[in-house]
Amino acid sequence: MVSVESQMLPLGTKAPEFTLPNSVNNKEISLYKVRGTKATLVFFISNHCPYVIHVRDHFKSIYDDYNFRGVSFIAIGANDVDSYPIDAPEHMKELAEEKGWEFPYCWDESQEVAKSYKAACTPDFFLFDEDLKLYYRGQLDASRPKNENPVTGNDLRNALDLLLAGKESPKDQIPSIGCNIKWKEGNEPDYFG
Repeated sequence: MVSVESQMLPLGTKAPEFTLPNSVNNKEISLYKVRGTKATLVFFISNHCPYVIHVRDHFKSIYDDYNFRGVSFIAIGANDVDSYPIDAPEHMKELAEEKGWEFPYCWDESQEVAKSYKAACTPDFFLFDEDLKLYYRGQLDASRPKNENPVTGNDLRNALDLLLAGKESPKDQIPSIGCNIKWKEGNEPDYFG
């Protein structure tokens, strides 16, 4: 397992548009059609990553607390499934159903969406405002698989609360850390060098 930090895309960056299949129902979704009226959270995850496994039970509670307030959630899996078959769409669907996720869990087979967001790790969170401008990027919270910090989601929750209150984005934004995205051979992006 190789752990890396998120790339910390510049705040104010416009969310790259995408259309991807939702692994849960095989219907294609477009960012601009499912964006939230107040905010949109795009986050890159995978089924096998210990960092995601450590926090994924918290995704539903954050969704339940904020979706009704105009926040849209879109999870994306982009790992190379030839090397990591557990991250394939049929297993993404199984996980989403098992966890009761009501948000889309999309499959980025080409990995082009992950590249457009400069996604580096799983989990990697990108919170956009109502105009789809990047407001927060970074960690869910300070909890990691091998530390004693409880999973609270407090960094992301704080950013959501500030955004919904019309306030400036958090000054201190700590990069997320997790498993590197498993790029297809020869497809690794150039933003790591």
